Amino acid sequence: MLTLPSSVKIFIYSQPTDMRCGFSRLTMLAEHMMLSDPFSGHLFVFFNKRGDRCKILWWDRTGFVIWYKRLEEGTFERLKTSDDTMSMEIDVAKLTWILEGIDLFKTRQRKRYIREKCAS
Repeated sequence: MLTLPSSVKIFIYSQPTDMRCGFSRLTMLAEHMMLSDPFSGHLFVFFNKRGDRCKILWWDRTGFVIWYKRLEEGTFERLKTSDDTMSMEIDVAKLTWILEGIDLFKTRQRKRYIREKCAS
C-alpha cells in the first residue's frame, strides 16, 4: 500500500493520455485540463487508451517526478467521471487498488465518518 500524508490529494485524468508525454506535457494537462496546480505536491494520474500503462506526476519541492507502470497482462480499472469532467479525486486506497488490479466495482467500503469542511 502507498503511504502518503493526508494532505496529498490524488487526481485521475479522465481522458486517455499519450504515454510518450513527458514532464512538460503532463504538467500542462494537470494545470490547464485538470485545473489544478502541478506544483501543489498532489499526485496526477494518467492512463493510456488501452489501459495497460499509467504515469503519475508529482512535484517534490525541487522538481517533478514521474512514476511509470506498464502491465505485462491485463488492464487498469477505468473510472467513469460524470458529465464532461476532466478529472476526479480519489483516495490513496483506491489508487493502490487500481495499481494492484483489484476490481473497485466488486468491492465495497463500509461507512466511515467524514468531517465536513468549515465555511470560511
